[in-house]
Amino acid sequence: MSLKWPILSQLLNKFTNIPVLLSLVLILLVTSCSRLGYGVLLWSIDDPPIDSGTVLPVYIRSNIERKWVVGLPESVRGNRDYKMEIPLSQLEFIGSERKAIKWAEEFSQHALLYAETMHDGLPIRRNPDNNARREYRLRLGEIIKILDLEEGVPPIGPTGDPLPGDWYKVMTHDGVIGFCFSYRLRIFNQNEEPVHLFSSTQREHVADPLLESVLTKKWSPESYLQMVNLRRINIQHMERKYRFDPGHEIGIARIILPNLERQFSYGRIISEGERSWSFYGTTLQMTLRQNNTLAVQFTDEDGTRHAYLFASLPTDVDDILLQEKARRESQYLTIHNLGPIYSSNNYGTITLLRTGGFTWTGYDLLVPHIIPAETKGTGQINMDLYISPFLSDRYNGAFSLQFNDVRDYTLYFLYGFSNQGLNLEIVPVSNIDDITVTQRAASPVVLYFYRDSSP
Repeated sequence: MSLKWPILSQLLNKFTNIPVLLSLVLILLVTSCSRLGYGVLLWSIDDPPIDSGTVLPVYIRSNIERKWVVGLPESVRGNRDYKMEIPLSQLEFIGSERKAIKWAEEFSQHALLYAETMHDGLPIRRNPDNNARREYRLRLGEIIKILDLEEGVPPIGPTGDPLPGDWYKVMTHDGVIGFCFSYRLRIFNQNEEPVHLFSSTQREHVADPLLESVLTKKWSPESYLQMVNLRRINIQHMERKYRFDPGHEIGIARIILPNLERQFSYGRIISEGERSWSFYGTTLQMTLRQNNTLAVQFTDEDGTRHAYLFASLPTDVDDILLQEKARRESQYLTIHNLGPIYSSNNYGTITLLRTGGFTWTGYDLLVPHIIPAETKGTGQINMDLYISPFLSDRYNGAFSLQFNDVRDYTLYFLYGFSNQGLNLEIVPVSNIDDITVTQRAASPVVLYFYRDSSP
């Protein structure tokens, strides 16, 4: 029995009280000769060579030094001291030898498997789900130990389909345990390839808070931000799927626009100076122009340069769309609730439904120069137009009207409330800029209706 183990020496150096010291030595002498139990090695040892999955006797656990004192297998003992120290995280303490042998048998299919991460920033998560909390970020080329295969929810790839691969329970050399998806892992057997750990310089990571901020934001087409700032949301031109996704957790960046869809597979993101980064292995670059505006560029194989602007919105696209739909519904219900029947001596009767539908009868004077002769007079009203500020003193808003049986024909109206009912003014298409009525017609055609609240 030897007293030269570093753990024992360091513990002894902490005490100056002789009686306490002698008592501690006596306790250690007794306990060091007996086993705590048995454990299974999780991370292979190079010197002496001991494979992961080996059952080892355990003598001491030091929570202060975060180490075990274990016995060496006879096959590698030789002239060495028959005990050695290993980090706490690299051994699974089981208890009895019989249970340890059984645990090692179950672990044997993964005992010699390690993995190298092929993407910088690949996460280790608390649970096998890409929405679970991130416990650790792997560096490009970092080696981790495969502990087990797990059932889980596969991450969604750039195409919207689940990525190929499996969830594994893994452990870093520093002892962090969690779950990692294999899509960006290169799994290998230590009998076929040696395990080369990261050097201290490889592990160094210069924090880039600005990049972290860029990677955690959602980037939508810059035109979306213009809509939000102007408070004029065109639902037809705002879709969640259009975006720039840096893909920092799977190593695939993606640009999705109405007339473009490109993806870029990369290993890491490299700083190219202040507020600018490139995606290693691709021509893709991004530059943060303002805190909420990102310029993204790439070069095609023929040398053509492409550049696009994206923006980080104050709220999620889905929330913006919900708010806009609620605004439109509120505007329509205001018109409906003041009616829902509007009648005119010259232009017939319009009956509004709560769902946005309408029935229009008695409109003969408007056929065919305003209303098509072939329609039966039923359709849908859409509150999809805005009006210029200088029109708001005369009108409350604008809407488009479509007939069910003449789908390619749309009427546009300014509307305003009066003491008697509702005034509708026809708007020429040329007076509409995107979704905003900019001015009245040169010779306005106004239809006057009085409200009829009878059911």
